Amino acid sequence: MGARSDGRRPRGGNRMIGISKLYLGKVEVSDPLRYGRKSAHLPSHLLQFSEDKKPVVVWNVTSRCNLKCTHCYAATEGQPDELSTAEALAVIDDLAAFGCPVLLFSGGEPFVRPDILTLAHHAVGKGLRVVFSTNGTLIDARLAAEIKAVGVSYAGISIDGMEAVHDRFRACPGAFQLSMAGIRHCREAGVKVGLRVTMTKDNVGEIPAIFDLLEAERIPRICLYHLVYCGRGADIAGQDLSPAQRRATLDLIIDRTVRLHERGFPVEVLTVDNHCDGPYLYLRMLRENNPRAGDVMTLLRMNGGNSTGHGLACLSWDGTVYPDQFWRNQPVGNVRAKKFSEIWGHPEPGSLLALLRQKKAHVTGRCVACRFLDVCGGNFRARAEAATGDLWGVDPACYLTDEEIAPQLV
Repeated sequence: MGARSDGRRPRGGNRMIGISKLYLGKVEVSDPLRYGRKSAHLPSHLLQFSEDKKPVVVWNVTSRCNLKCTHCYAATEGQPDELSTAEALAVIDDLAAFGCPVLLFSGGEPFVRPDILTLAHHAVGKGLRVVFSTNGTLIDARLAAEIKAVGVSYAGISIDGMEAVHDRFRACPGAFQLSMAGIRHCREAGVKVGLRVTMTKDNVGEIPAIFDLLEAERIPRICLYHLVYCGRGADIAGQDLSPAQRRATLDLIIDRTVRLHERGFPVEVLTVDNHCDGPYLYLRMLRENNPRAGDVMTLLRMNGGNSTGHGLACLSWDGTVYPDQFWRNQPVGNVRAKKFSEIWGHPEPGSLLALLRQKKAHVTGRCVACRFLDVCGGNFRARAEAATGDLWGVDPACYLTDEEIAPQLV
């Protein structure tokens, strides 16, 4: 499952910094290929993988949800006109023909949609790698077995802290226990499962306990997300981590990852939606005289930073296409009017998609002279615009100091 007919490995949208793989030397050739693009730093035998990069598609298949999370980026009122089953199947055909490597079903809560397994089964049959982003509360033993039977590759289940904190985030007493039951049902059914954590001031103190939970439950993967200011997330922008908190938190994540690996539990740990995590990890390795620091920088350059509008796309419940799932004020088309492959594959000159694919030419402020621009790509545009009102403004989530980003021999 997940192999493509042309023999290439599928690649993910490069929003993620692989802490365990980079810091601990667990990188394999297939890992950077998930994110890579054409670069002077790529070995010649790998260039073929970067020429025609197609996007990972995050599909918010429904706006409906059984929870009301404080940080939900897709929060909406009412019941927008969702794509029908027939429309959705036609979209999947187009995504597969276009060469999209991964289809991530999200929401709302994707398992609220009655035909979701029909869509997943069709996508798998078309050669797409199918994954789910879910709150996990609706996954009982029967549904977990059905997910396994369909051939879904992975389910990411959101956990924002231990029971009291998680239930407060999810605005639902009992949500934690239901989500944990969903995780266990997936594990028992043989579905690979991981945790998704959105970090704020309100739950950052829970991270040690979450790592304990990983080990106790033998959950093999965790993605820790930096907050993006959209949907209800915009209402809690003031709860975002300070630069000092981000640095301390990343150090904690690295240290806890090392401890788990030393104890024989090779958990995969990634941070998401803040590309200066990569340079920060690299600078820490330099301070520690780690001989692999240079190799890590090469891999980060292969990653290339944020791929909004290029290697990552969002399809909404009503067919609207966005540059990524957080930038919901910047529609670029609708699949009811034009196929996704046409919208994405042939952007008009001067359009947002065209500009995003030349993003380094448009950054402003301290990004312009930053020595890590080719690693970060200017970071997250949706967060920068939300915070500054400027499409090409500086992302406030960058926590590197002026001294750290000053041009010098890297």
